[in-house]
Amino acid sequence: MYVEAIHIILPVLIIVAAIISVLMKDLLASVIALAAMSLLLSLEFFILHAPDVAIAEAGVGACLTTAIFVLAIKATKRTEDEV
Repeated sequence: MYVEAIHIILPVLIIVAAIISVLMKDLLASVIALAAMSLLLSLEFFILHAPDVAIAEAGVGACLTTAIFVLAIKATKRTEDEV
């Protein structure tokens, strides 16, 4: 019973996090939403009994990619005047 509910709720949350990451105007908030989507996706892989894929997704998707994006955002100059 609970597993079926999780299999319905988790993909919906993944889609919501992906849409939020696309619609955000702030780049750092968008990267955080993308990291949340990746963590939810790794949880889905773990629930589907693919722990090796879940670990790879959590390590590469959530941690490494987020760190690279944050460093790239930090290295750029922010101008608030541009529309």
